[in-house]
Amino acid sequence: MPTPRITHLAEPAGVQPSSGYTHVVVARGRLAAIAGQMAFDADGELVGPGDPEAQARQVFTNMGRCLAAAGGSFDDVVKLTWFVTDVAFVPTVLAVRDEFIDTSRPPASTVVQVVALYRPDLLLEVDALALLEEA
Repeated sequence: MPTPRITHLAEPAGVQPSSGYTHVVVARGRLAAIAGQMAFDADGELVGPGDPEAQARQVFTNMGRCLAAAGGSFDDVVKLTWFVTDVAFVPTVLAVRDEFIDTSRPPASTVVQVVALYRPDLLLEVDALALLEEA
């Protein structure tokens, strides 16, 4: 049996079990760094002004397109970093994220509340690290 390319260590010894993310993800392959994705559509128009759910859905849709361009998918994501302008948006963003990822193997994740993003009407930005199959 081949060694798994991505291993999720959700409960390292002595570390409180997580809810909704994995503490450690170990992987081998080609690194794909996906820049912070924002809620802009293909024409550069903001999707969902004032609506964290609509913005999150566009962010993760854009991320999926970026992953596909690199030859990957959300199954290859080992780390997500979320930047939100209000931590109150986290449950909504998490629910949308769960539509895109395998919730039984969530990536390692970090959430950071920020004062502002690139534009004042943006509510969140998410970047990712993915490990793709060797070429």
